Formats: sequence, structure tokens, C-alpha cells
Amino acid sequence: MMKKDDATTPERIVRRKLSDQVFERLRDLMSSGELPPGAPMPSERDLMERFGVGRPAVREALQHMHTMGLITISHGERSRVNELSAGSVLSRVDDVARMLLSSEPDQLDHLKQARRMFECGLVREAARQATPADVADLRDLIDRQRAVTREAQLFVSLDMAFHTRIAAISGNPILTATSQSMLRWLFQYHGILLHWSGNEEITLIEHQEIADRIAAADADGAVRVMQAHLDRSTDLYTHGNGQGTALD
Repeated sequence: MMKKDDATTPERIVRRKLSDQVFERLRDLMSSGELPPGAPMPSERDLMERFGVGRPAVREALQHMHTMGLITISHGERSRVNELSAGSVLSRVDDVARMLLSSEPDQLDHLKQARRMFECGLVREAARQATPADVADLRDLIDRQRAVTREAQLFVSLDMAFHTRIAAISGNPILTATSQSMLRWLFQYHGILLHWSGNEEITLIEHQEIADRIAAADADGAVRVMQAHLDRSTDLYTHGNGQGTALD
């Protein structure tokens, strides 16, 4: 039963910005397939006529779509609808993630913990699903790492590629993109402070053990080796004293 006060209190009508409404209309056109990936966006004049709004509302809506990665605006050319993927969506938050890690250092420990849980799950699935081609790719990445032990940044890039390749064995693009993002955020946070710590050979041995467990379809063994691998790398991280180290 409605209270007396409720009956006499009018419901507020919220006035919404025209640009927000244009944005929602355009987003609906993309969702319905009327504006598919790769399609050119209608001209500003066409959008003004279609939605009955002025140029400022259209431009603000298009800029919002560009910022969100839904379209690409190129000077002198028609804007186009972007093809969305898990990777492209997650990459949009890179700057925010870097700011979060810098402004709230405790979040770095949370990220490392999340990565440990995530990667142990991934390596278990990899041991269950890996094909000979998957294992060959992992061994090739290890060989390439071994060839660049004196080039820290390249070694770390191949380190990231090794872990991402394990994620890719799942066949799930969201898992692969999430793995890439976690590694990228860690690298971006530690990248400026990166120095080499003389643990290249240990990393290579541990990567080899992980690949061997995956090749043997030993899920429990793969998880055990991955846990030890990530725990060791976490112990090597230093925070706030001007030093850094490799991702693992």
C-alpha cells in the first residue's frame, strides 16, 4: 500500500543529454547488425537528420564511441565501426589499470594473487588439452628465450608470450585476452624499474618443466611446477625501493 507521503511525491523525470541518446541509438544499430564491423559510419549530416539533433550532440556521441573503441575516427576519412574482441575490450583499460597500481600499491599484491590462481587453472587445462603442436610452440618459445638471455626486454616479452601461449591452449579467447592483460599490467608497472637479476637460467628451467608436464598430460604436476614458478617470481619482486625484476 502506498504511503501518503509517497502519493504526494512526484516521480522525477531525468533529462538526458541528447548526445547520450544518440550514442545509445548508434550502439543499438551496431548490435542489430545495421552497422556491422568495418562499415563506414553515416555522415554527421545524415545522423543529424535521422535523429533530429544538432551537430554538437552527434559529434559528442561519436567521440564517446571512439573513446570506447567502438569506432575509429580518421581525419579526412569516414569513421568506421571497429570489430570488437576480448583483447580489444580489455586493452581499453590499460591506462586505468596502470593508474590503479600506481596509486594503490596494495592492488599489485591482489593482481599477483589473481594471476597465480588464474595461471594455475590455465596450466591444468593446458595439460588436459594440449596437442603436439601446442607443446612444440611452447618449446620453441623457450628456445627463443634461451637465445636472448642478454636482452632483458626481449626475454621478458618472450616470457609473456610463453604464458599467453599456455592460455591459448584453452581455445577460449577471453581467457587468452585476460592472461595477456594481466601480464601487460604487471609489465607496465614494473617496466620502468626493470633490471636483470641473473635468474634467466632458472626461468628457462622452470619453463621447460612446465612444458614437460603439459606434454605428459600431467595436470597436477603442471600446476605444482607453475605454483613454484610464480611463487619464486613473486618473492623476487621489490616494491618501492627503486628496483624491479622479470615477470617470472
